[in-house]
Amino acid sequence: MKTPTLHRVLVVLITVLTTLSMGAQRPFQEAFKKNVRPAVERLRLEFGDNQGNRSHLPVVIIKGLKEGPVFTVVAGVHGFEYPPIVATQALLQEIDPNALTGTIVVLPVASTNSFYTRTPFKNSNDGVNLNNAFPGDAKGSVTQKIAHMIRTEIIPVSDVFLDIHGGDANEDLLPFICYYNNEQKPEQTQLAKELSEVSGFEYIVSYAYTLKDSDPAKYVFKQATQDGKTALSIESGKLGNVQQEAVDLVKNGVYNMLHKMGMYAKATEAKDNPVRLNRQTYISSSHEGIFYSDYKAGDTVQEGAVVGKVTDEFGAELSEIKAPKSGVILYKIGTPPVSVDDTIMCISYYE
Repeated sequence: MKTPTLHRVLVVLITVLTTLSMGAQRPFQEAFKKNVRPAVERLRLEFGDNQGNRSHLPVVIIKGLKEGPVFTVVAGVHGFEYPPIVATQALLQEIDPNALTGTIVVLPVASTNSFYTRTPFKNSNDGVNLNNAFPGDAKGSVTQKIAHMIRTEIIPVSDVFLDIHGGDANEDLLPFICYYNNEQKPEQTQLAKELSEVSGFEYIVSYAYTLKDSDPAKYVFKQATQDGKTALSIESGKLGNVQQEAVDLVKNGVYNMLHKMGMYAKATEAKDNPVRLNRQTYISSSHEGIFYSDYKAGDTVQEGAVVGKVTDEFGAELSEIKAPKSGVILYKIGTPPVSVDDTIMCISYYE
């Protein structure tokens, strides 16, 4: 049983940490509402939880000379996905507020703990994947608090919400842009489709949207979709490295979408005949072992084709992996180790 003194200390500590987290919201609100144009605000929002974990969220608010739409860009939800982070850093240096109409809100590294500790997928402090934490929890761990802040403070002020990802440490990835086909929000979905078409990406992927309003969204851009925003995601880069072509794809995509929104004049040409994909099938591993495949992301496969195998540590084959559908490989594991239920490959197609 806790002594009364220890109990009071714990209550005070929890109150202080909660206040720190709640206080992180006020600087964003105050900076966003300032009626000064053009202007650039740089914020470092601090978060703490009752387990002693600390984290921070960098936020940049770029207000253009003229009022207009709010376009939010988020990178580093997974801190090991480097091309989106590097591209966003370049955009922050290049965008001229005097040439901008409207406001750009940028989260250049959403999961800073993951980034600075080189931890794939999860925050190294609390072990929570930010891209599986939405709608978040104001009283939860630091990652859950960051998700809650994004959901309650940043998504509501956004007209367009762009979440940028790449291939994490073990992922071979085909560059593409995607959105959810939310038939309940036809105007927002149509704009997402149009922004995808001008983005310059060769592959445009639409996902089925079956989420109920009461269901947890889990993913950040799915949360924005659920909340009625025009939301998209870019995937560019692979295997935990920085490829300049992946960085350039991200930058051009953002500029093209800003141009489409009437916010910024810089743009490149869109693809004349983008490849549209609207169905996905996922192959999971039934064994722990070593994965072999001669295929790479972007390859076309035929239904029934052998696309890989898993062996044990002695080289004995445990399973032969066949394509359940014909289509293009969006992403696959690009490193040898696999565990049971790991997604080995995603094949996308159109029907």
